[in-house]
Amino acid sequence: QVQLVESGGASVQSGGSLNLSCVASGYWTFPKCMGWFRQGPGKEREAVAVLYTDSGKTNYAGSVKGRFTISQDNAKNTLYLQMNSLKPEDTAMYYCAAGVRPRVDWWRPTDFAYWGQGTQVTVSS
Repeated sequence: QVQLVESGGASVQSGGSLNLSCVASGYWTFPKCMGWFRQGPGKEREAVAVLYTDSGKTNYAGSVKGRFTISQDNAKNTLYLQMNSLKPEDTAMYYCAAGVRPRVDWWRPTDFAYWGQGTQVTVSS
């Protein structure tokens, strides 16, 4: 049973920082790609950042580029999202996701088969 467990969400003021973690377990094969998504109130789920586990290649949403950093610690089976210079518009539930089947591109929520329960990030102005 694949499990992804996020943590690290909190309420912070604008300009603050948070580091989200996602611990993965139960894989029969190592994920090809892992990512962070978010969903704000009344909004669709959107990709924030993805990491191709074989190559280390990363992609970011334009709105977070330069402020957020996705990384992994394979020894700990953990994915991270370092978020700096947070803005009120970053307020959302943040989800960790993983995909195990080979794909050329990973970005859409439907590309990922496994999801965590989410961790709430609230940024006040």
